Amino acid sequence: MRPPGVRIHEGGTATPGASRTEWAWVIGTFFGIGWLKPGPGTWASLAATLLWYAGLRGLHWTGSAATIITLAGAMVVTLIGIPASTLVERENVQTGGQTDPGFVVIDEVAGQWVALAIAPINPGHALLGFALFRLFDIVKPWPVRQLERLHGGTGIMLDDLGAGVYGLLVMLVVRIWW
Repeated sequence: MRPPGVRIHEGGTATPGASRTEWAWVIGTFFGIGWLKPGPGTWASLAATLLWYAGLRGLHWTGSAATIITLAGAMVVTLIGIPASTLVERENVQTGGQTDPGFVVIDEVAGQWVALAIAPINPGHALLGFALFRLFDIVKPWPVRQLERLHGGTGIMLDDLGAGVYGLLVMLVVRIWW
């Protein structure tokens, strides 16, 4: 986590003394994971996958219960992530940063959980769900790319949810054979 009052932009420049909404930055960077390099989105997706796997394995939830709790978790993350990422983006732009900053990674958590929603809780399916989400998040097939054009946190979150839906659909097909 960065020290309070110091902003680090995508290019690595700092803006001392910039005010920020701390809760939004903690959520938006997924507790600081968004500051990891390289590829903060990949780190956040990996963390989300590990949380999903450990949480469901530890609670011994499988089948419908696992699907419901995973989708409920994605929904909660989305509902908190939209206002958090909106605030972070706004504060970042006010201090000379860009829109949809790469260190905002809460969207990867929600999208990753959507992709994993129907996956059996085992390492192979967890890895496949992780890879599928990252693929669709990077490639951004239609209409995912159009979703990121939406304003503020809505666009930040919805394009990753769209990538998660593509991952989920592929996972549904894979589950027929595996």
